[in-house]
Amino acid sequence: MFFVIYSYALYPLCLKLLPIKQLITAAEPAEWPTISLIITAHNEASRIAEKLDNSLAINYPKDKLHIIVASDCSSDSTDNIVTSYSDKGIQLVRADQHLGKEYAQLCAIQQSHGEIIVFSDVSTDIPPDAITTLASYFTDPKVGAVSSEDRFISDGGKIVGESAYVRYEMWLRALESQHAGLVGLSGSFFAARRAIVIHDWDTQSPSDFNTALQTSKSGLIAISCPDVLGYYKDIKDEKKEYSRKVRTVIRGITALARHTEVLNPTTFGLFSFQVISHKLLRWAVPWFLLLAVLSNMALIGDHWFYNTTALAQLLLYGMAFSGWQSAQLRQNVAIRIVFFFIQVNLAIAEATVKFITGTRMTVWAPSAR
Repeated sequence: MFFVIYSYALYPLCLKLLPIKQLITAAEPAEWPTISLIITAHNEASRIAEKLDNSLAINYPKDKLHIIVASDCSSDSTDNIVTSYSDKGIQLVRADQHLGKEYAQLCAIQQSHGEIIVFSDVSTDIPPDAITTLASYFTDPKVGAVSSEDRFISDGGKIVGESAYVRYEMWLRALESQHAGLVGLSGSFFAARRAIVIHDWDTQSPSDFNTALQTSKSGLIAISCPDVLGYYKDIKDEKKEYSRKVRTVIRGITALARHTEVLNPTTFGLFSFQVISHKLLRWAVPWFLLLAVLSNMALIGDHWFYNTTALAQLLLYGMAFSGWQSAQLRQNVAIRIVFFFIQVNLAIAEATVKFITGTRMTVWAPSAR
């Protein structure tokens, strides 16, 4: 259980105890950089207009902002809706094949001209001043990429389940920003220098993770931006969201397999420690949990301590099972958090097995929110 506790609790504690290495602050540039905002969409007819209206409300010099919708071969009326906004300066770039989010983004990147490229999902609402704030962090030449902070909106605004997990991740990212930089960006809303984006864009890897790794390899850092928030809503279909988690981990492992050099601490120092702690050991948690169950079963009856830990594990998995069985029980904060934790680790375990057996995933269907 040590590595389970380490990956979620002791690793952040280590970062807290280390002296702060980076303290990046926003500063208004002498001249605002040109921005290409790329919105990725696949069959988003029901909400693309709302997203485009949200994007047009962005408070940034209009002659410096170019909005592009990267359509991943949408088969509904998404493309027609986007085309109706062409007189407002919004450009549609339709991928020639349905090869996934990153391929559609690559098609849009090739049509873009911005010094800074911002990526956003249709499901994410961008505050009016968010792009201006993102751009102001790039005045520091050490900064290669900037991530927004996610805010999860559930019915009634309660902090439960994935929302609690998202807040934990945002806190951890803030700590990583103060040291060697982020090991992963918010895929729903982030920005990067054009030089980083065009240098190594892999359509098989998640753009948020691949960009963070490429930023470090370029000698720059990726930071979390606490004053830029991306708002997205509750998941409507949790079964589809489980599949999304499996796909995300498979593609994350694929990305790291392309950048194994970042695991070398003699070259990448603290960043290597962060990748190992935040990614590799996190992906190993389900196997540590399985080992804990099996070893505990073998030791039941030998000592009161093992009996107690066995009961604790039984309670934990019982709560997760009850949450799986009943949507009503998942409204309980404790049950929902435990259910989500077990669900995430089941998805990681399935993804790891699929990756080892040769499965790769590129095509993508946005989660209904």
